[in-house]
Amino acid sequence: MRSKRIPRIHQLNISRYLALLALVIAGEAIFLLPFVLSRIFRPVFLDVFGISNLQLGTAFSLYGMVAMVSYFAGGPLADRFQARGLLVSALLLTSLAGLLLAGIPSLPVLTMLYALWGLSTIFLFWAALIKTTRELGTDSQGQAFGLLDGGRGLFAALLSSFSVLIFASLLPEQVETADLQERAAALSTIILIFSGMGVFSAILVWLFIPVSTELAQPTAPAVSLSGVKRVITMPAVWMQALIILCAYVAYKSTDDFSLYARDAFGYNDVEAVRLGTLSFWMRPIAAVCAGLLADKFNGRLILQCSFALVMLGSAMIASGFLQPGMGWMLLITIAGTSAAIYALRGVYFAVMAEAKIPLSVTGSAVGLVSFIGFTPDIFMGPLMGYLIDSSPGALGHQHVFMVIFSFSLIGFTSACFFQRNSETHKKILR
Repeated sequence: MRSKRIPRIHQLNISRYLALLALVIAGEAIFLLPFVLSRIFRPVFLDVFGISNLQLGTAFSLYGMVAMVSYFAGGPLADRFQARGLLVSALLLTSLAGLLLAGIPSLPVLTMLYALWGLSTIFLFWAALIKTTRELGTDSQGQAFGLLDGGRGLFAALLSSFSVLIFASLLPEQVETADLQERAAALSTIILIFSGMGVFSAILVWLFIPVSTELAQPTAPAVSLSGVKRVITMPAVWMQALIILCAYVAYKSTDDFSLYARDAFGYNDVEAVRLGTLSFWMRPIAAVCAGLLADKFNGRLILQCSFALVMLGSAMIASGFLQPGMGWMLLITIAGTSAAIYALRGVYFAVMAEAKIPLSVTGSAVGLVSFIGFTPDIFMGPLMGYLIDSSPGALGHQHVFMVIFSFSLIGFTSACFFQRNSETHKKILR
């Protein structure tokens, strides 16, 4: 009998990791067009679309406003419907919009695309992604979420490095001599590649994501607010939301690395893009290590240490200490800050288990926490755009990282209070 049971267990493990792999690829593929594209190719993106930092920030803000409503409504949706169907629908809709983006549309159309992505990537996708990850994680929440974000980071790093090579190959050998039409054609090719990855990931999700056993009762309304009412009374949920908000503000700073390299250090388009991809390569290492450490120690300690490192890196840039000619110092600062930012992302949902949130209302909890925690999607884009445009050169970027430093300090303090609340909760249970 033992010989029959071992292959079955092995098969279950393979199925679990294939499902997690599908989530990893889908979890990053869906954000390639709304975020990764402009993060890696920001200088080129601005020039090709003929827009300013503030105008792009406004498009991000509209995405954020739609996303805020979608976070709140998408949570109960994930508790009621199968994740597989929600994830596939979101991926296909997002990729379809990418075909329109490849035509380099006008600013109004570009802005509306970001609004559509706010619906597809969040309302249909986000809570379903987090809930499915938690189901697959069982007793190893730190490992599951660390692997999710670390895997997403590895996929993004590989794809971003590949896309940079493709982009560079489509331009003249002397990059500076490329005209706007050549740059636009190269960027359009990258957009189509990113759209194709969304379709590919939808196929993987359909093949490997299992049917969920943790859904609301079939007799319940299609979308019920009972789960929201339940989690809204949990203090730890609100503290976690504040931690995610501060961590997400730090994460938005990664959008600025390549532009900072060009404006403050005089890097050309390809050099700036290559430096921007360094941040992507820090993600898989930092997120996976943070997840494993969170399981061994606790997620709260990892949050505290990561916020402290973000504060240090932000202070280096905000102070103006980094100057042209200090290329290695710039490299170390961006690498270290990125590692801390992605460590935060690797564990800030894993502490949901420490908050004792029932699995059956995970979608509602994710919706509420995300509704608050991801508000930087609304205000950080316009704020960063205004600060950079109003103070050209390195100064505008220094102002941006002063904001990052301030929010990281708030996040560090919140993580300390979260730890105290959790320890108090454990004593009460005893």
